[in-house]
This record gives sequence, structure tokens and C-alpha cells, in this order.
Amino acid sequence: MFKGTADLITQRREEIINACEQLYRTMSFREITLKEIGNTTSFSRPTIYNYFQTKEEIFLALFQREYERWNENLTAILEENETLSKAELADRIAVSLAGREQLLKLLSMNIYDMEANSRQELLTAFKRAYGRSMELVSALLRKYCPDMTAADIQNFIYTFYPFMFGIYPYTTVTEKQRVAMKEAGIDYVYQTVYELTYGCLSRLLGV
Repeated sequence: MFKGTADLITQRREEIINACEQLYRTMSFREITLKEIGNTTSFSRPTIYNYFQTKEEIFLALFQREYERWNENLTAILEENETLSKAELADRIAVSLAGREQLLKLLSMNIYDMEANSRQELLTAFKRAYGRSMELVSALLRKYCPDMTAADIQNFIYTFYPFMFGIYPYTTVTEKQRVAMKEAGIDYVYQTVYELTYGCLSRLLGV
């Protein structure tokens, strides 16, 4: 890791993560290379190795930041609402995810490879952000759904979090995929992130 001031390290890490995020809007994970990321920053590719050793580490850092941003959304729901009905809670969480397309896109990737090719300290930092989101969702359920037991909340978490892995591919479809579905004779009803998420949450909460 590069030995510099804390501000410089943070600034350069953020620039690298921002470059990755920018490329990921129009390119696939496979297409993005450290060279491509380096070309999008203000410094050379070798400098990237002072902060990240692999492409997967950069994506994991982007993933961590997306969880942290969602955590801010969840915290706002918790702090800004004294009471919420179950339908209102489902709506607020669905809205929060509808605005986090990058998080959902990252969730649809092969996370195993991303984590396997990242150093332990970076993986631990990511897991803290991921774990914090679970804590916040659990806190929302305890506050707004007092009838739910600890077992109910755990079942909710272990159903809803795996569900999130499939939101992006089920709601973001290319024209090529649409044609393939039509040619395959599949009568598929396309939904938005909000619609799909709200539907799942409503069923889990018994709305």
C-alpha cells in the first residue's frame, strides 16, 4: 500500500473507484482492465498498484461504497419516520433500492471471484458495510413491525438478501434478450426494480 498522507490515499482511491464506476456503466466486468481504469484516471496504471492489487479489489471497493450509500438510505428511513405501516415500510425500502441500480448490478456478478481475488483487509471492510445493511434492515423491522419475532426477522433477512441478487437481471433486459425471450415463446412480464422489490417485500411482511 502506498505510504502517503491519509487525504492523498483517500483521494486517489476514490478517483480509481470513480473511474471503475464510470467504465462499468457501459462496459462489462470482463471488458474492464486495470489499463482501462488507469486511462480514465489522472495518473499512470502502475500507480494503481499502490492502492489496489487486482481489478477485483477495485470492484469490491465500489461494491462497499454502494452498500454504504444504501446504508445511508436505510438510516434515513429509520430516523425520519416515527411510525410506518408494513405497506409503507415495503414502499420505503423498495424506493431505496430503486435508486441503487449500481448496487443491484454488482450483486448480479460473480461475487465469489471478486472476494477470492481481494486481500483480507479489503474483504473485511466490504463485509462491514454489507453487515451494516443487515443490521439496519433488522432495526427497521424491529421498529415498524413489532409483531415480528427474532426468528421472523432472521427468516426475512435470509429470504430478502438472496432475492436481491436477482433483481437486476430480472429488471434490466437488453433488446437482444427481449428478442430471445420472444423467440423462445416465453410470455415474460417485465417489471421495474420498485415493482419487483415491493412485491417481494409485501409478501414477506404479509401486507
